[in-house]
Amino acid sequence: MTSSIVVQESDLNGHGGLFCPSPLAQMSIWNAHPKVFLDVAKLGHAKCPYCSTQYTLKQDVHASAPAQA
Repeated sequence: MTSSIVVQESDLNGHGGLFCPSPLAQMSIWNAHPKVFLDVAKLGHAKCPYCSTQYTLKQDVHASAPAQA
């Protein structure tokens, strides 16, 4: 499965990323791969190493991970 999904800042978790498989990808549980964290805020996009789904932060949206202490 290869698809491209545009995500809003509200789709990201508190660390600036999301997990794939994601409900945004509309993946059925029977064909899902292991859960993997994707840091979308870092570069504005991330690609899942399992299913190749590309998650891209919506244009003009700037999200960042919280500062490291």
